[in-house]
Amino acid sequence: MDNELINCLRPGFAERISKVRENISDACSAAGRNKDEITLIGVSKVFPAEYAAAAVMEGLIDLGENKVQDLTAKIDTLAEAGIAPNWHMIGTLQKNKVKYIAGKTSLIHSVNTLELAAEISKRSVCNNVITNILIQANVSGEESKHGFAPEEVKGAIEQIAAMDGIKLCGIMTMAPIQTYEGEARGVFASTYELFESLKTFVPDSEAWKVLSMGMSQDYRYAIMEGATHIRVGTAIFGDRKAYTESH
Repeated sequence: MDNELINCLRPGFAERISKVRENISDACSAAGRNKDEITLIGVSKVFPAEYAAAAVMEGLIDLGENKVQDLTAKIDTLAEAGIAPNWHMIGTLQKNKVKYIAGKTSLIHSVNTLELAAEISKRSVCNNVITNILIQANVSGEESKHGFAPEEVKGAIEQIAAMDGIKLCGIMTMAPIQTYEGEARGVFASTYELFESLKTFVPDSEAWKVLSMGMSQDYRYAIMEGATHIRVGTAIFGDRKAYTESH
């Protein structure tokens, strides 16, 4: 890695991470929650390993990636430098890619089919690990979104809970892109209701603690509606499109 680039990036990351944490604190205060309940996941999608390293050096201990090849590359590159954040797989995961990340993730957010869950189970058992996962719920009902419909989640839990090598930790959802401030809040509220309604149903209610929802444009509303994990890319790393076009 380019240490000079990392050192150049660090002041900007310090400022942006501090701003996001301030917003988290404000949202928690408004909702009567403790800011320590929130896990901030920095999504370094598109950006190189130096950006991820700079963010970790400025106190961000959870990082997320959308693609398996980017996730594994950054895990290896940062590990070589002695940097080991908690890694989250947050994007669509193909069954044939599960073998590459078995045992390497803190949490897989995007389990959207029973077949994918079965593959994660198989690979986890082969690697003698327990993989923490979230069920992806398509609460907004958008055709462009992956995941189980709300009425399908209970049945999915029943089947996934019987699989070895998997720990069911909660739900992930994606809200529609906001066209006005606060538009996503209804989807977040509905997801929280679904999450809470399943607490007495899941076999391991102690593990059922994670509600992953909210991104750069709407994470404050997600927190106010009960999110425990927020996935923030642009507000920390910058505009992905602008970076891609300039590189």
